Amino acid sequence: MVVPISSAYDYFLDLQARIVAALEQADGTPFRADRWVRNEGGGGISRLLEGGPLFERAGVLFSHVKGNTLPPSASAHRSDLAGRPWEAMGVSMVLHPRNPYIPTVHMNVRLFVAPAPEGSNADDAFWFGGGLDLTPYYAFEEDAQHFHQSCRAAVAPFGADKYPAYKKWCDDYFYLKHRNETRGIGGLFFDDLNALGFEKSFALTRSVGDSFLAAYMPIVEKRRHIEYGERQREFQAYRRGRYVEFNLVFDRGTLFGLQSGGRTESILLSMPPLATWRYNWSPQEGTPEAALQDFLKPREWL
Repeated sequence: MVVPISSAYDYFLDLQARIVAALEQADGTPFRADRWVRNEGGGGISRLLEGGPLFERAGVLFSHVKGNTLPPSASAHRSDLAGRPWEAMGVSMVLHPRNPYIPTVHMNVRLFVAPAPEGSNADDAFWFGGGLDLTPYYAFEEDAQHFHQSCRAAVAPFGADKYPAYKKWCDDYFYLKHRNETRGIGGLFFDDLNALGFEKSFALTRSVGDSFLAAYMPIVEKRRHIEYGERQREFQAYRRGRYVEFNLVFDRGTLFGLQSGGRTESILLSMPPLATWRYNWSPQEGTPEAALQDFLKPREWL
């Protein structure tokens, strides 16, 4: 089988444009577009908003990159593909709101292809991956429930088993082992998806990507006008430090991008503009900040 890359390419570009348009309307600030080309092959469009009244930093990235040999992070679990050329494309985004009562959010959907060697009878290898997850700074049960309801609805047409499996995968993946804590309240995470065949795997991936705005923007509108002060901003910066730790130590996308010679500025655009680390500090018992610790433990939200 030869993977129809062009249909995925068109979808990912359109998804980026739709999400950027919605975020521009919510913030009132236009995104800037940074088109880039990668020496080893391919390129992308980084769409960026910084310093807006709603989003302190918002990055919505499209990339389509190529290489001559699979990097170790991509072939470690598929040794039969070692040495093949590869193509990867998708949309990845992280939004860091200014108001600490609005959660940070991450979403990505992607396709990875390792074409069969010319003249061989082998098929192109492909897999889809992606997901979305929410990282709140303050505990709102109804926000977590709404987000997970949207996640479940996105994958329900593909089997009742998908949401429980992808939710658990998300809880397990976005986990800081050295802190013994999850990064947020989870959502969906899937990778190496090809068992459904190309068309159905692509349809599931599209459904996840298309679910993002309905999952997140109602939370933004509900929380954006809550007043906050220096205390809330300081706690937000402290918790953002955990976000940085995960992305630099554990995140497969970050590791793959750096190992494959990706564009560093785009890869690290997911980092918050401000973050802090405090030595051996924890919030005072009984405060809203302390309540977050129990809120971030994996549970059934629905």
